[in-house]
Amino acid sequence: MDIEVLGALAVQENGVSVTPTAPKPRQVLALLALHADRVVPVSALIEELWGTTPPRSARTTLQTYVLQLRELIAAALEAGGPDSAPGDGAQGDGVRGESGPRSAKDVLVTMPSGYLLAAGDGESDVRAFERLAGTGYRAMDAGDFPGAARQLRQALALWSGTAFADVQAGVQLDMETRRLEESRLCALDQRIEADLRLGRHRELLAELTVLVSRYRAHESLHGQFMLALYRSGRRGEALEVYQRLRTTLVRDLGLEPSAGLRRLQRSILTASPETAVPPPGAAKERLVPTS
Repeated sequence: MDIEVLGALAVQENGVSVTPTAPKPRQVLALLALHADRVVPVSALIEELWGTTPPRSARTTLQTYVLQLRELIAAALEAGGPDSAPGDGAQGDGVRGESGPRSAKDVLVTMPSGYLLAAGDGESDVRAFERLAGTGYRAMDAGDFPGAARQLRQALALWSGTAFADVQAGVQLDMETRRLEESRLCALDQRIEADLRLGRHRELLAELTVLVSRYRAHESLHGQFMLALYRSGRRGEALEVYQRLRTTLVRDLGLEPSAGLRRLQRSILTASPETAVPPPGAAKERLVPTS
């Protein structure tokens, strides 16, 4: 099963889409797909669908959505040929048999406490992102900036938009979307740092212009923008970036810029900036995306 959630939701079995169009079954599949090969508790699925006030028929309705998903999976398995015939998997609950063709119940498995979507040998864009980003972070720690930039760029290329962009999100998916976005921003921050260490400051200016406009209080991105501007011979603009950030932080959060960012501003004022990007975590990140 191939799973994509870093943008629009797309789940395929044997190359055939099993993504429903109805909003609530789509939510169920999205949560199961994100946690593929792990049990998603019934309680989490119910909270996702109905929040803190589920109807009395919540469990029965959830079972109906699961059956609808199994019907889509069964059709995809049938399209894959006799080695993956659906059998009776579109009906009832059960677990995978020890022999015989795989059924829809083997793909969307009922467990004692919830449901599990078995991805098998398929690909997941979230897992690929985490793997590539992890490799990039290790390369950064080892001082391999070309390797880090390459791995992190590949990880970020897996994103085609906001996670679950076309899914009606409840409590669970909203929380997961925020977590994934924080992971993406972390990878982006480290990729930019790697590029700065490689002297690519001019190439970064257009990208950072957009990023600081979107994340108006993200200190690390603003610090990177200041450094890229200074190294490009635009000292006055670098100082203006600091002043705009300070105004935003004081007005919106009641906070002054971090000590690390203030040091960078002073070093630019005295025309002797730090040659390296501040280490990760030197400036606390405050995310305030433009609405």
